[in-house]
Amino acid sequence: MKISVEHIAIPAADPVALKNWYERVLGAREVFNNGQTPPTCLISLGSVWFEIYQADAPLPERGNNKLQGFRHLALRVDSLDAAKAELEAHGVKFTETVRPAAGGGNVLFFADGEGNLLHFVERPADSALPKLG
Repeated sequence: MKISVEHIAIPAADPVALKNWYERVLGAREVFNNGQTPPTCLISLGSVWFEIYQADAPLPERGNNKLQGFRHLALRVDSLDAAKAELEAHGVKFTETVRPAAGGGNVLFFADGEGNLLHFVERPADSALPKLG
């Protein structure tokens, strides 16, 4: 059996605003929109799709990275400093400092337009962990 990730779901309080945030801040592009109100859409970020649709209710403590279940989306970048500067130009606030990454390198956490956790990960050039996609 061959398995690959097709998409990750992000239920949102405001699907349109969250889709627009991913497009404006991270350069995602829309690949599908069902045209309904509120919409369900698929956006592409690199080689991964995200399905954004209307949430029924918010999760408590969404920013707590230690709760059970999926907690954050890691985005590999060549330079934390350059990525941070680019996102700050789009109004993203970073409230934590850079810290060591599991497997080597460094990470820097931030939140998307609805408070979901993301982080940049910068691996050293000689990292044993390969780049994907």
